[in-house]
Amino acid sequence: MNSPQINIGIDEKDRVEIASGLSRLLADSYTLYVKTHYYHWNVTGPMFNTLHLMFETQYNELALAVDLIAERIRALGVFAPGTYHEFASLTVIEEDKSVPKAEEMIQNLVIGQEAVVRTARSLYDAVNKANDEATADLLTQRIQLHEKTAWMLRSLLE
Repeated sequence: MNSPQINIGIDEKDRVEIASGLSRLLADSYTLYVKTHYYHWNVTGPMFNTLHLMFETQYNELALAVDLIAERIRALGVFAPGTYHEFASLTVIEEDKSVPKAEEMIQNLVIGQEAVVRTARSLYDAVNKANDEATADLLTQRIQLHEKTAWMLRSLLE
């Protein structure tokens, strides 16, 4: 049985291009989720309770976000990446080699949040060209949240 044709007003070439960019966004978001969860488990020091709770809020939000991003990729008719290998090849967020101190965790998460923002912004040309308002809306929501989270994390370093 053949797969049904997708006719959502975005041609296949554009859907594949947008899904490719969303796959990078998914990889960055998932990698940031893993990093944030890792920090939640391993943070120590005088800011333990504050950071432990803050990181939990952040990784829970990221867990919801990766599902939304993957589902958008699927709505575009493309399979979403979902393995560590795929995410490692698509992400710009670096993995930790050891457990950093609390202040370095915060700095690393700022870098990660800002990386997700840059990845999301990089998709707008393709999304706008295809008149893909649904993806544009998703990107806008992701950017707003990650910019706010980066600001809150940076504020802890002042």
